Amino acid sequence: MLAQLERLRDRLHREPPARVALRAQAGLNGSMVELDFWGEHVSVDWPDLLPQLADGRPTSTFDTAMLLYYLSQADGETPNGVWISFRDLPGGGFYHQAFQGYSGDRICRAFEADPGALGRSAAALDGRPLPEIAATAYAFQPLPLIRLAVVLWQGDEEVPSRATVLFDEMSSHHLPTDGLALLGAGLAGRLLAHHAG
Repeated sequence: MLAQLERLRDRLHREPPARVALRAQAGLNGSMVELDFWGEHVSVDWPDLLPQLADGRPTSTFDTAMLLYYLSQADGETPNGVWISFRDLPGGGFYHQAFQGYSGDRICRAFEADPGALGRSAAALDGRPLPEIAATAYAFQPLPLIRLAVVLWQGDEEVPSRATVLFDEMSSHHLPTDGLALLGAGLAGRLLAHHAG
């Protein structure tokens, strides 16, 4: 992971921070690129490229990787509101079942008996309802140009309950598919952590 972080930093050093901020829809404050990540303000200093939270603590290695991947790949395309499954992302078909297992299936097990709890957990993460998709569906914006959604379909005697994580169609402009998988898994983890209290 550390070698990959250095490769991402090398790639980012090829551009001025103002161009990176523009592509990623982030702010620029002197030599700091500023953006929100899962609702927390993050500053990325230039040229060291060490992301910090608002209180000055460094982000985790995992979050640092997500942020540097995003800053290096984001191309400015805005979300278009078309929701697709992980399978529809570039190369996502091969890993779809694994992704479903550690994202949608976990969400379903935790919330199928109490969909209202999913709504409360979603609200705590600034999720907004998506009634046009399903009665229990919420959209999230973990990074300025990336939107994810969680959908829970209630089952009955004939059809089991099911949950899935969806992605705005433009998300692959801003993170590679494996990065989006980790972001989706992170959403599941955050929802479950809030639910557990």
